[in-house]
Amino acid sequence: MEYTKLGRSNMSVSKICLGTMHFGPKADEQQSFAILDRALELGINFIDTANVYGGADDPGRSEQIIGNWFAARPGARDRVVLATKVYGPMGDSDDPNEAGGFSAYKVRRHLQDSLRRLQTDRVDVYQVHHIDERVSPEEFWGTYEKAVADGDVLYAGSSNFSGWGLARFQQQAWQRGFTGFVSEQTQYNLLSRVPEMEVLPAARHFGIGVIVYMPLAGGLLTGKTQSFDGSRTRQVEEEYGISLGPDNSQFSDFSELCRQIGEPESVVATAWVLQHPAVDSAIVGIRTVEQLEGVDRAAALQLDESAMARLDEIFNINNGRRIGPGESPQAHAW
Repeated sequence: MEYTKLGRSNMSVSKICLGTMHFGPKADEQQSFAILDRALELGINFIDTANVYGGADDPGRSEQIIGNWFAARPGARDRVVLATKVYGPMGDSDDPNEAGGFSAYKVRRHLQDSLRRLQTDRVDVYQVHHIDERVSPEEFWGTYEKAVADGDVLYAGSSNFSGWGLARFQQQAWQRGFTGFVSEQTQYNLLSRVPEMEVLPAARHFGIGVIVYMPLAGGLLTGKTQSFDGSRTRQVEEEYGISLGPDNSQFSDFSELCRQIGEPESVVATAWVLQHPAVDSAIVGIRTVEQLEGVDRAAALQLDESAMARLDEIFNINNGRRIGPGESPQAHAW
């Protein structure tokens, strides 16, 4: 496994991060334990979850499973960098303080609940799941500063922020003499390249390590050639506005390039996001142990200039127009 420092921190994380959103609804506790065991064997030391993961009927289940694994594997907790999130509702839907957002009031309760479910004394990277444009810098960073001072949190992280949001919040933290964010989670893959315009450049400028989620575009970049009604693949096709099948040559061209490289599509797609200088780690959302195979190769694979250029040709978001991909303002200006 390959490792890197997360953002401006001096903490090392594996370039592959184990995503646990499926723990509970798609993988039961026994299956999840097997996935966690195999991930640790492969050298993955970075685990990502969120307090809301576990399904609509059982939020918190993912954290609970991870906590049970820690309890059953003495010493495992100190071998991993643990990240979870706060923002979404976790309690009574009639409680206005449970609505989506960030407040000192909410974090006081939600953080302690996460620590209890995770059966740990600290969260290594505590991420705000979405940007809250309403919260004041005094409340936002004051809450993080207290959590760090109390030892409940080591580092702050963000998720789904805009480029301007990263700049604004990071400047606020530095003005207070606080470290600020060490990481930002964003959706980035060969089919979703908008982050190249502002999020990735902003993160790199402010020393915020990017953690990519959905590097395989929900499975579209795994060599699939068709989908079925009601399948997850069909759902992702609709989300991306893309259709598999013979009328779309992108995926057949991509598969042919992967054959030339000598690696499966999932390895090449993950290696591609990791090759961006702003990206520190890629989250793999695993439902079975078998899906972990090859992730170590993705962390180590270096695509040469010709392969990168060919991938740009296949997945060019330009579509003949004078916008992107690339950084702002050139990506959307003359």
